[in-house]
Amino acid sequence: MFEGLTHRLQDVYRNLSGRGRISDANVQEALAEVRTALLEADVEQSVVRDFCDEVLKEALGESVTRSLKPGDAFIGIVHRKLVELMGPTPEGLSLVSPGPTVVLMCGLQGSGKTTTCGKLAHWFRKRGQSVLVAACDLQRPAAVEQLQQVVSSVAAGGGTRVEFYGEPDQCAAYGKAVGVAVSVAMRAHKHARSEQFDVLLVDTAGRLHVDDALMSELEAIDRAVSSHHRLLVIDAMTGQDAVRSAKAFHDRLTVDGVILSKFDSDTRGGAAMSVKRVTGAPLRFVGVGERFDALEEFHAERAAGRILGMGDVVSLVQKAQQEVSEEEAARLNEKMQKGQLTLDDFLSQLRAIRRMGPLKQVLGLLPGVGSALKGIDMDDGRLNRIEAMVCSMNKRERTDLAVLNRSRVKRIATGSGTSESEVNGLVKQFEFMQKMTKQMANLGPSGRANAMRQMAANGAQGGMGSMTKGSTRTESIKSRFKPRKK
Repeated sequence: MFEGLTHRLQDVYRNLSGRGRISDANVQEALAEVRTALLEADVEQSVVRDFCDEVLKEALGESVTRSLKPGDAFIGIVHRKLVELMGPTPEGLSLVSPGPTVVLMCGLQGSGKTTTCGKLAHWFRKRGQSVLVAACDLQRPAAVEQLQQVVSSVAAGGGTRVEFYGEPDQCAAYGKAVGVAVSVAMRAHKHARSEQFDVLLVDTAGRLHVDDALMSELEAIDRAVSSHHRLLVIDAMTGQDAVRSAKAFHDRLTVDGVILSKFDSDTRGGAAMSVKRVTGAPLRFVGVGERFDALEEFHAERAAGRILGMGDVVSLVQKAQQEVSEEEAARLNEKMQKGQLTLDDFLSQLRAIRRMGPLKQVLGLLPGVGSALKGIDMDDGRLNRIEAMVCSMNKRERTDLAVLNRSRVKRIATGSGTSESEVNGLVKQFEFMQKMTKQMANLGPSGRANAMRQMAANGAQGGMGSMTKGSTRTESIKSRFKPRKK
């Protein structure tokens, strides 16, 4: 996400930073590049015009031309204005007591609303709230059954209650009237109160904002269940069309939050930057993957940091905390300091990283690494081969790589469906990693940060993975092979 915009803005920064002194004309030239970058990112035209006018006014007012570091001063202004453009974003979703807190989900057809209902139910469950998901989309064939499957998948993860409420016999396939959805929503609300659910998610039919009958039905559902939150789901891939439809929904229903689905597939990000200014409704969540845990709260300041290549360390830490406990992190840190990291440890960390999301997306959260990933095709399938090779080793081999000989390497390669050179490459890279982590333990915080950036950038160039390629160095596992005694 934001990839094209990020690279263009970093070019602007480098051009300004490379000049000892700059003039008003240089600032105007840089701003023209910013304007082009925003338009290419599919940001709404009026938003681009206002944004650039505000940046120019502040840039000249702060005398960027007389700054010792004009590039830093200019980008600092752009960062502040981006935060103002996309924020502020309210923290989370407030809950009422006693429950249930009613969240009305609405959006265009095909916007990903049903899947987003499942993701939001998972989000609430992780925070300890019980959730009832009501199927009030009675227009689309099999919509009720689809939502039921989604909810069942979320509920299978354990934790607090996540249950489904639906009346399949009321759907359009049985010739029922449009207004029946209102009655279903009322019965779902009554059931949520009687069963003491904390949250009621009401999934409604996808509709065009120009369909007056369906929009009237949506308003009737809203009144019937006394919604506390009205969340509009829009498809990030549709760009400014999504933003315009969001404004129409907001004018009719007064939504208090927007969720951008399929945001991981939109490398431009223009919709995220336009939606708050155009609709007046804050962007609350973004969908960043297909899994039910791939729903992130939107934070304007963090997003601005990502856009400008500053990374998003806070989000990275939060993702890591969800996958690795403090006790596990302390244990691994102690082993790393002693140079005792094993392939078993590496495998557990590899799996934790993969649960955090696509590797390129995770590495992009590190400051300064995003630019190093430009144009690099990171095939997460390589990680499958790494995992297969480690899993094909026995316990002794994972603990002590010195026991590997030619026959063992051949067996591991056969068992993992890889080549012997790939196994050799994995071992070589892991030995290098052991050495680096031991050295990093003796560095200060800034030294460790620099080393991590270097390792991440180098690892990205090979997709982690020069581990899956044969070693080109003359020293290899073969040099440790000893002939068998006769």
